[in-house]
This record gives sequence, structure tokens and C-alpha cells, in this order.
Amino acid sequence: MLFSSRKPRSALSDLENFVNDLSGLLSSKDLDNVPKIADLRARLDSRLTDARDALVDISDQAAQRTREVAKAADTYAHEEPWRVVTGAVAAGVLIGYCLSRR
Repeated sequence: MLFSSRKPRSALSDLENFVNDLSGLLSSKDLDNVPKIADLRARLDSRLTDARDALVDISDQAAQRTREVAKAADTYAHEEPWRVVTGAVAAGVLIGYCLSRR
């Protein structure tokens, strides 16, 4: 089947889920009786903080890039409206032609 009813998950959301699961594991007190667990928890907690910071940075960069692209598209549409209209009409005709051939 070409299209699935399941929504695709992004690698970013998978990484966020992994970080949240690992954070929950670290907060569990079941592992307190294992030797050297405090050192391991400290290292993992530090790396989790770094991973969360990286996720925030990636998200901020993606949002900034999206705003830049949207502003560029808006500027282009205001400077060249007939080119945008012509492109939209051409795309509509092509899509209509393709759908009528079914």
C-alpha cells in the first residue's frame, strides 16, 4: 500500500522519546544498590543535558530557517506576483491533467 494511516515519526521525536525514557530510568531508585551507579548517573545526566540542549538548538535553527524561507517566499510573491500566479496556474493545469487521466 502506498499510503499508510500511520503518521510518520521523525528522527527528532524518536530522539526526544529516547532522552525522556533514559531520564525516567535514571530517576528510578531501583538501581541505587548497584556499585558505581552514582558516577554512571552523573555522566548520563550530563550527556542527557547536552542532548536536550542539542535538541533545542536544532529546533531553534529549523524554526529560524523556516521563517527565513517564508519571508523570502513572501518577498518574491510581492515583487513578482504574475510569475507566482502563472506558476500556480501551470501547476493546477498539470495536476488537473494528471487526475483526469486516471
